[in-house]
Amino acid sequence: MAHVYISAAHKSSGKTTISIGLCRELRRLGASVRPFKKGPDYIDPLWLGKASGSDCLNLDFHTMDREEIAGAFARTLAGADIGLIEGNVGLFDAVDLNGSNSNAELAKLLGAPVVLVVDVQGMSRGIVPLLLGYQSFDPELNIAGVIANKVGGERHEANLRRAVEHYTDLPLLGALNRTAEILISERHLGLIPSNEAEEADAQIERIRALVAEQLDVHRVLEICRSASELPPVLARKETDATVGESVRIAIARDDAFGFYYPDDLASLERAGAELVSFSPVRDPDLPDADGLFIGGGFPEFRLRELAENRSMRVAVKEFVESGRAVYAECGGLMYLCRELRWGERRGPMCAVLGADVVMHERPQGRGYVRLRETDVFPWPGAAERPREIRAHEFHHSAVVKTDPEWTYGFEVLRGTGVDGRHDGVLYKNLVAAYSHLRDVGGNGWTRRFVDQVRVCRR
Repeated sequence: MAHVYISAAHKSSGKTTISIGLCRELRRLGASVRPFKKGPDYIDPLWLGKASGSDCLNLDFHTMDREEIAGAFARTLAGADIGLIEGNVGLFDAVDLNGSNSNAELAKLLGAPVVLVVDVQGMSRGIVPLLLGYQSFDPELNIAGVIANKVGGERHEANLRRAVEHYTDLPLLGALNRTAEILISERHLGLIPSNEAEEADAQIERIRALVAEQLDVHRVLEICRSASELPPVLARKETDATVGESVRIAIARDDAFGFYYPDDLASLERAGAELVSFSPVRDPDLPDADGLFIGGGFPEFRLRELAENRSMRVAVKEFVESGRAVYAECGGLMYLCRELRWGERRGPMCAVLGADVVMHERPQGRGYVRLRETDVFPWPGAAERPREIRAHEFHHSAVVKTDPEWTYGFEVLRGTGVDGRHDGVLYKNLVAAYSHLRDVGGNGWTRRFVDQVRVCRR
């Protein structure tokens, strides 16, 4: 199984843009490409999935142990020609002093050769000590090539090539010129998600063309094929098997809501759920369903449309009030509150929860969280729940004027949640949280939610 790890010396070096272009170009050459992303990110995987034509799987040391990561990677890559893993932050960056959760450790775990992207603005011969230092810092890591990004022109490229070839044994796989053509507009969470960008495919094609022209893609393919042999594919656990009668779950999917892990959606289906997509922005009513799932996204950028779609807001509120099971994460929580405010703009939301939501310039909650379910958490399977749930949050909004009578499903051990101490507002059979859950690491939330949908339907 050929695979490669695209990393960088530091964040914002261009590795996402290059990964997007490589995925699309390799696909154009006839290869089936499976993309992967380190960490809990939703946005980069949307672009990588659109570029490759395959769902992107997140690999995350915070929520998954090493065996689970290796097994999920091997199972997902089976049957594909090439796996492309995009890192996050810098190659050796990690909270842990020993780097146990770094990109370098993940690359070694997966036996993946690393292609290092370097932002070379203002740099020529100085790239050499950087590369030599990265090679010597961890001799067990296979750094197989380097890509120079944001090159200033032909003379700059020539100086870089001469220095890299003279002082190192690393091939310079390409030199991408600085150009505004391939920049993807940025927001407070990073890249605009591809499910929202109107010209996403056209932008991906522009990136592909530049990558194909300025990168030695065939040399990258050779590096992919040099990857170490993967561990044997681990069998799925029996708990993944469908149990109980099937249910229909309406899931919000449009340019306001689109942050879902593909493997979690597959787990919901294996648990017996038929997922029926709808748009809170455009549809006048909910589809016929037993349960409702509203994930994260950017509802603030569709504030006017969401506010004007009164029939949908009424339908969502009536659904919750009917006592059917509902789960909402981050953007979904915002949509269920009374009003959303962003600067001078404001608009009514579903008014299920008696509180307002206000957008801020700086993140109000950011990073990994650790949660513990409270005794009143409603979903079945409490005896099987983990002692601690590992998740993540990233929100620029904050809930204000919260009801002091609210009950919560989660105690926040690390992170922010709704008020710094609690997350997961409970109302009837609704759970609405800022934290994003993932069905890994023993946190079988998808099966438990489907069971809750069944219980409420009865």
